[in-house]
Amino acid sequence: MKKFIIDCFAENATKYSSDHAVVVVDVIRATTTATTAVSIGRALYPAKGTDDAIVLGKTLRDPLYVGELGGHVPYGFDLTNSPVEVMSLATIPSGFFTAPHRPLILVSSSGMPALMNATESEAAYIACLRNYKAVANYIAKRHKNIAIVGAGTRGEFRREDQIGCSWVAEVLMKDHGFEPENEKSRELVERWSGVDLDCIREGNSASYLRRSGQAHDLEFVLHHVDDLTVVPHLKDGKLHDVQEST
Repeated sequence: MKKFIIDCFAENATKYSSDHAVVVVDVIRATTTATTAVSIGRALYPAKGTDDAIVLGKTLRDPLYVGELGGHVPYGFDLTNSPVEVMSLATIPSGFFTAPHRPLILVSSSGMPALMNATESEAAYIACLRNYKAVANYIAKRHKNIAIVGAGTRGEFRREDQIGCSWVAEVLMKDHGFEPENEKSRELVERWSGVDLDCIREGNSASYLRRSGQAHDLEFVLHHVDDLTVVPHLKDGKLHDVQEST
């Protein structure tokens, strides 16, 4: 039987080593930022924290440091954890800062730690609202046990991540015959099926973006839904679109 489970928080991603494929969801904003970067052809390397990012950066050519910790851009970083800022790399005039050869190193409070905690799993992917269908359809054909892990923020399984996880799971259930491993996972799918995404505006993540002058990222998330087919897969420390190898 093909099964899925929905879980939350970076530390719980380690529970699914070897016997599950893991999909990490951090809608606001890490997996949206990373998926957007991969979609515009940028090499992207996740890092668990700033120290790891600096060490990794010494092995890469002219990396751009992207991210946030606790809502703040780490000292010396080039961009915050923003899908809008990352998308701008493909749209603003060409120069050294935007040069396509420059890889991105991404750090975040929850999403990237969750992904790095999944490195011992059968396979590790990321999803967001932009590519939830593409990810679900791809992994359904390749894995029998799937853990969909929301990043969580400040001890809360935030509504946007519940939605992202549940929508991936709903495609697995309805289109590919997967069954939930527990009742909680089933209840989450039922709760968020067909929900109006404007409810995300009422959550704590949306409130933070508005307070910090980053509402453009909130609008980006809400207006870019199921618009990408990229499926970022973590391999050899880098997020690769699976289509690159097919």
